[in-house]
This record gives sequence, structure tokens and C-alpha cells, in this order.
Amino acid sequence: MSRDFDKYAYIPLKQHSNRVWRTYGGGALIDRWKMHTPENDGNMPEEWIMSTVTARGKGRPENEGLSLLNTPDGVKSLKELVDSNKELFLGKKLADKFGTTGVLIKMLDSNERLTIQVHPDKEYAHTILNSNFGKTESWYVLNNREIDGEKSAVYMGFKEGVTPEIWRKHFKDQDIEGMLACLHKIEVKPGDAFMVYGGVPHAIGSGCFLMEVQEPTDYTMRVEKVTPKGLKISDELIHQGVGEETMLECFHYDCCSHEEALKRWKVEPRLIDSSGSYTLKSIFNKTHTDCFGLKELDLNGALTIKANGSFYVAVIYSGEGTIVCGGKTFDFKQGDEIFLSAAIDEATFTSDIACKILLCYPPS
Repeated sequence: MSRDFDKYAYIPLKQHSNRVWRTYGGGALIDRWKMHTPENDGNMPEEWIMSTVTARGKGRPENEGLSLLNTPDGVKSLKELVDSNKELFLGKKLADKFGTTGVLIKMLDSNERLTIQVHPDKEYAHTILNSNFGKTESWYVLNNREIDGEKSAVYMGFKEGVTPEIWRKHFKDQDIEGMLACLHKIEVKPGDAFMVYGGVPHAIGSGCFLMEVQEPTDYTMRVEKVTPKGLKISDELIHQGVGEETMLECFHYDCCSHEEALKRWKVEPRLIDSSGSYTLKSIFNKTHTDCFGLKELDLNGALTIKANGSFYVAVIYSGEGTIVCGGKTFDFKQGDEIFLSAAIDEATFTSDIACKILLCYPPS
């Protein structure tokens, strides 16, 4: 690979919009966040951020999901930059261990309930899917809206008394109400955060706008063969090619009370540092998972972020300002998604308009 790409490792790189087709509808709140008009709900309800992963979908474009970045010399894919010099862009530890970013970041906006699903844990992913990564993920709720009078909610984990036999029968009968009744329903509001470990059954309800930080795969096992709005789902997207019986083995059948579900999976943000010009909180960290990290920076002034040995991603949720890096100044605004490589020793973020910045990190 060309070392001509090395120079891009020393400057912040903005991503092109990267909307991805899914089996559910939504996306209007992504348009609002991006300040695009009109705000449309459609079949592109996710924005994939700093992705080196292609989306799984029958008949979809070959490179759907891969992130493209602006450079001083034109548009380049994140994957080709990383592959050109993994240690420089990712950091030595990450390059040696994974050889990839090790993380996938999404903005997700639903105007219908997502299908009931589960993602593989690392063991299942390795033995059944021949993958080094499962799909443990996290949800950080940024906004919500009522759809047809329905308050936004998520479904997580099996209620007490659910057995593999009960779940299998509901699946075979396609008893959707029966399956939903097996799961804990949790109403959500902005600021709520949840860990969704591989093996935990779940569904995101309608009206949820959230950031999803996850392991870098698109493996999803679904137990609904038709979406709530009537889209028939292909067998490939139901069981990822492993067959229905093996798909059902992906679920963890450890049941719990509603109170225990909240203890297991709902996360309370933790204050890291604050001053008159910023507040920095940890949302997801090593106490929850070693697969990724997420911090939230509320900025009304300036803060210098030092290198920690790996790349990170700054997602500008609101506000605008500048980044000073290597003696050069770069502007940012609401809706920007910015890759800062491991080669950047430090970057000073300064707000012109008060900002909320989501700082996403790869595996620790």
C-alpha cells in the first residue's frame, strides 16, 4: 500500500454521509441532526460512522456501509487508509491485536419497532460464524418521539420463566405478541444508556434516536419473519446462513426480574472531569466492556485531548467550533463525524457555539 497516505494520519478527517439500508423504517431525526431538509422517514434509518464493515443485505450495493473520508487530495475510504499503515492510523496495540478498527459506530433512528433479535457473543461468533468479533453493542439515547401515540421504549432480556422450549414454540408459530411478552419493556428518554451483550434478546422500539457503539460485525439473528410494517425478511437475514435451530442457540436463556434487568444492562453515566468550560462524562468504559468506549463532552470553551495510543472518533451532536492539531486549525459543526488517528499527539477542541461531542473509542 502507498505510504502517500501517511500524511493524512496527522490531521482530523471528516466522513461523508454514510446512510445504510435496513429492514425497518426511520431516519427523520438523523436528517434533523444533520440539518438536512426535508426530514424523511424511509428505508435508510442508520448512519454508519468510521466503518470498515460492509452491511449485510440481500441485493444491496457491494460496499454499502464502508466509510468515505475527505482528505486534502480527495475522497478516500477509511479502510484503504487503515490498510496502508495500520500502526500509524490505529495505534500499535490495536494494529497488532486486531488489524482493524475493532469498533463500529452508528446513529439509529426508528419510526417502527425493530424486529426481535439477538447478536452473537464472541464464543458463538468464533465457533459458528468463524469471526473474531461477536456483536456486543451499546445504546445511548439522544432523542425520542412518539409514533402513533406510542412512547419510545426498548425490549431487553427474558422475563422469569421463559425457557428455550417456550421461545422455540413462539418462533415456530410466529407468535410475535407471545415473544414480546417474554421480554422486559423499558421506556427510554434522552440520556439513558444500555449495554446489550451478545446473547441478550432485544428490540428497539419506535421513536428511538440513539448512538449505537458495537463490535464491528453486522451479524443479527432475527425471530420475526415479517417486520412490524409488513416487510418479508429473507432466510439469510433471519439466521445468517446457520439454520433456524442453530440460530436459536445464539440466545442466552438466563431469565431475570425487571429490577435485575435494569441492574444488568442500564448504565449510569459517570463524571470524569469538569471546569467552567467543559464537562466530560464516561458513558461506557472498561467496567462494562473491553470492546469499546464512549465519552460525552459538553464544551463551552476549550479542552485539549491527549493521545492514548489509539485512534478515536469525535461525533458532533450539537454546536460548532474548531480543532487545533499540529499547529493547524480545522472547523467543525453539528452533524460532523471526525476520525483522529493514533498519530495525533493532542487536539484542542474549542467551541464557538456550545457543543455536545460524543467521543468514541476502540477496544481497550
